[in-house]
Amino acid sequence: MIPDLSSTVAAALREDLGHGDITTTAVVDPSTHGRAHVAARVPMVVCGLPVIEEVFSQVDGRSTVTRRVREGDAVDAGATLAEVSGPLAGILTAERVALNFMQRMSGVATWTRRHVEAIAGSGVRLVDTRKTTPGLRAVEKYAVRIGGAHNHRFALDDGVMVKDNHIVAAGSVTAAVTAARCRVHHLVKVQCEVDRLEQAHEAVAAGAEVLLLDNFTVDQLTEAVTVLRASAPGVVLEASGGVKLETLPAIAGTGVDVISCGSLIHQARWIDIGLDFLT
Repeated sequence: MIPDLSSTVAAALREDLGHGDITTTAVVDPSTHGRAHVAARVPMVVCGLPVIEEVFSQVDGRSTVTRRVREGDAVDAGATLAEVSGPLAGILTAERVALNFMQRMSGVATWTRRHVEAIAGSGVRLVDTRKTTPGLRAVEKYAVRIGGAHNHRFALDDGVMVKDNHIVAAGSVTAAVTAARCRVHHLVKVQCEVDRLEQAHEAVAAGAEVLLLDNFTVDQLTEAVTVLRASAPGVVLEASGGVKLETLPAIAGTGVDVISCGSLIHQARWIDIGLDFLT
């Protein structure tokens, strides 16, 4: 499911429509019906079918979207993803917003799938971050899940993460983690970002249950995992910072529990998808 899908689509349509589609209104007879297919121009992982259904529905409730593939399917160039039928005017008006969503979401899913495959069998959980396009977080994080990875926290109210600037503001790792642990209930875990092993020990002593090992080298991660598994076996270890597709296998090999990777979203490229009318 995608939270707030209806309002997200409505905002995109308001942005694109303005006061109306004057070209389509001038050119297309509103009584004319027809069909179009949505097709992949390149190999891709399919993502966004529920969103384009919502787009076409909001523009004209008489439109029907018939899926020809499933969400998460890997398809070749030329594959028909969906067929749209209904008033041609509505299809034309909805086309760009529908494709924009699906091109972006399929791009994230396709790029994410490559990362997931790079560490298949490692047992490490790959997650995204909050580095998302403003207003599109829900659809982008959904695309990460379709690509086979997992979500980190969705928003600031979704989990405690003590970051470097929190530590500076509080005065120390101990002060920041202690304050967080005292102010949240027992069902909420406290995560602390650390950039060296000494901070990790301090955070654990103060009550941190998850450590974000930020910008550690592979050698430093290996050392940290070895030391922390012995001294704090119950603490979850997450590697983050500068994670790239080519470095993923080595990072996964250090034994961390989680790898967070913002580039799953912010480095994903749009996928070429087209809509063509059927004669």
